[in-house]
Amino acid sequence: MKYNIEQGELFSESLSEMIKDKFYHVDIDPINKTKRLFFDNSGGSFRLKAASNIFKELDELPDCPEHGNTTAKWLMDIQEEGYRSIETILNIDKGSIVTSLTASMVMFDIVRTVMENVPGNNVVTTLLEHPSAYDAMASYAKATGKELRVAKTNPVTGGVDVEEVIKLIDQDTCLLSFMYASNVSGALLDEAKIVAEARKIKPDLYIVADAVQHAPHGIIDVSKVAVDGINFAPYKFFGPRGFGVGYVSERLAKLPHNKLIAKPHDYWQLGSPAPAHFAAVTEVVNYVCWLGEQFITSTKRRYLFVEGMTRIKLHERALMHAMLEGTENVQGLRHIDGVNVYLDCKDLTQKDFIMAIGFDNLEYKKAVDHYEAAGVVTFERLLSSPYSSRMLESFGLKGSIRVSPIHCHNLQDIEEFLEVTKTLCQMQ
Repeated sequence: MKYNIEQGELFSESLSEMIKDKFYHVDIDPINKTKRLFFDNSGGSFRLKAASNIFKELDELPDCPEHGNTTAKWLMDIQEEGYRSIETILNIDKGSIVTSLTASMVMFDIVRTVMENVPGNNVVTTLLEHPSAYDAMASYAKATGKELRVAKTNPVTGGVDVEEVIKLIDQDTCLLSFMYASNVSGALLDEAKIVAEARKIKPDLYIVADAVQHAPHGIIDVSKVAVDGINFAPYKFFGPRGFGVGYVSERLAKLPHNKLIAKPHDYWQLGSPAPAHFAAVTEVVNYVCWLGEQFITSTKRRYLFVEGMTRIKLHERALMHAMLEGTENVQGLRHIDGVNVYLDCKDLTQKDFIMAIGFDNLEYKKAVDHYEAAGVVTFERLLSSPYSSRMLESFGLKGSIRVSPIHCHNLQDIEEFLEVTKTLCQMQ
């Protein structure tokens, strides 16, 4: 099997139907009960039924997992299984797991810990970062008196070239922070090369990565790309809100950080555990492994998980190719007069499934409103938004419409979106 298929590979129709049935509200608006295409999965994601159901079931229980009664012990076992599920997602067998209310809080904690305790007079990040990572770097650089160095973006690919990052690193660099994939353009950064080249300059450099956007679309392997810290958000990975997950390496885990005095020096959890959240993460991993089982046979959970994520990536790439080039039934975005595809990376293996588009005859918010009226949910990225302005300015864009389907969609959904898009081109 050639996994790096340039144009991807669609799920069978029967498997697509099975997948849709495992998620809530894929085709129907939960409020209006009308048909819709939810193409705003970069702002959240469809909820896996099994994850939502187990979360509700366990969250209703009054028992404290750290106590000694039978139900409490059962809940602690569920939480421990959740830790193992996080290890499966990230492929880690050492270091410490960090959780909080959000992935943003996890990132701020990791960045603060490094900057307050590791020598160095500068830190490096990129213009592409989500505010949760960029603002953490900027805030703690100011607080600790370190120079903030920022790598520029590539307005053609929508990403950041490795060389732009590496040229900012020297022996006095304290911390490097970068994201796996952009939630504006979908562009993938070459994380393996960035880490390898950065450590050629400074072997003991601390490196953290933001994997929030990438986690539901591709494989993460900390054993191969040895960052010191990483985070992801279960709510963007088919699970519930109110939970942020991270990992810190053994050396970062031992740096001074907020913890209860009675806990081990490398322990990063604060407060009472939340087994319902951990159980939901386990159900997400169960689902991805189930998907892997449709293609391979293995007794190793990580192997099945990797296969499932690979198939998600291939299916989404095939949908992305169809959205850009069209099908025998409808023109693609690249060929519809009046539509502009921004940051149009030609090599789809270097991109997660996010499209940044615009219309000749419609401003961005108005186009998003027209899409919703036609039963398609998208999202506008505007210079007026603090979550978008830095990235858009770096690309020379005044705005964009973000279109972000996910693997639960099928080819018919893409064709329907393209038909609606073609209709919008006739509007004023």
